[in-house]
Amino acid sequence: MKRALFEEDHEQFRELAVEFNARQIAGKYAQWEKEHQIPRDVWQSAGENGLLGLAVPEEFGGMGIDDYRFRVVLDEEFVRSGHLAVALALHLHDDLVLPYLLAYGSQDLKQRWLPRFVDGSTVTSCAFTEPGAGSDLRGVRTKAVRDGDDWLLSGQKTFIGNGAYGDAAVVLARTDGQTARAGEDAFTLFMVERSEGYSNGQPFDKMGLRASDTAELFFDEVRVSDADRIGEVGQGLAYIKEQLPQARLAIAVAASAICTAAFDQALAHAGERSAFGQALTEFQNTRFELADLKTEAHVTQSFVDRAVLAFNEGELDAQEAAEVKLWASESAKKLTDKALQIHGGYGYIMEYPIAQSFTASRLLTIFGGTSEIMRETIGRAL
Repeated sequence: MKRALFEEDHEQFRELAVEFNARQIAGKYAQWEKEHQIPRDVWQSAGENGLLGLAVPEEFGGMGIDDYRFRVVLDEEFVRSGHLAVALALHLHDDLVLPYLLAYGSQDLKQRWLPRFVDGSTVTSCAFTEPGAGSDLRGVRTKAVRDGDDWLLSGQKTFIGNGAYGDAAVVLARTDGQTARAGEDAFTLFMVERSEGYSNGQPFDKMGLRASDTAELFFDEVRVSDADRIGEVGQGLAYIKEQLPQARLAIAVAASAICTAAFDQALAHAGERSAFGQALTEFQNTRFELADLKTEAHVTQSFVDRAVLAFNEGELDAQEAAEVKLWASESAKKLTDKALQIHGGYGYIMEYPIAQSFTASRLLTIFGGTSEIMRETIGRAL
């Protein structure tokens, strides 16, 4: 069945993504996994090749591409190449930070930050979650207190992608001066650059996506200019809710790409390996498992493709985004498990792509809101 999502421009962009993976990442990725770090020159090269900040308007150095299908192409090629952590790192930059600057940033804020998003000179992270507040952002305790024309930011964040080696973060902080459980208007977003008082812990030793660093962030009375406030005071949670569809669609797109890759990896392995004197594909059970993998990967891809088109039209709401994120992430977890089983003992070896897909997929039912939160979101709207 021919896939109708893409047009000629997208396929030309795919050639660029394929070439970038082959030239800049292939043969180096395993070392990055050991070091828990994507080298800075990779970010700069991604910027030079037009792979960062696709939605940034031309006046700020970008291409002003508001067609999310180009982001889908990037994900598919990074995942197909086995460079899943790079896909995640770019997602954090482009899908979890950039939208806030584009939608709510002042003209001055955009002028100062957006060119740095595009050229790869600044790596950013999204600092919302805290040790005592994961998906429950109303439990955030990081605070920002007025000090003249500035703010003093204090608190701790955890599970922050790009946190250890990033240059700046969009930070959710409480600005109502209270300590009781917060209301909807108690939080504000800030774009915070590394400076005195802004530090990080060592990168976490994760089970997967190890090249993409994840760490704790600490803020000890960090001075933040009011010019780096994103939008209005007290509107932080409202802004986050408005941007949830893109954040969750991004995860669904990655999950769908992993589903397809898992099938491809299982099919290739089954065709190459034999047992009891015959190829694995000659066993009916293997063929049935592969048939299920192909069908479920196709169903997931079709669902995600429809959501991408809805997002392009401005019609993907929070509930529908929760549905597609729930389905795609749970499917990725299930399909990579089945594909790993087909690999047998080889599937347990990290140098095999299916092992990396398996460990990467386990994050997707947690990241961006757990599956339980997705179900609650969907259930409340029934």
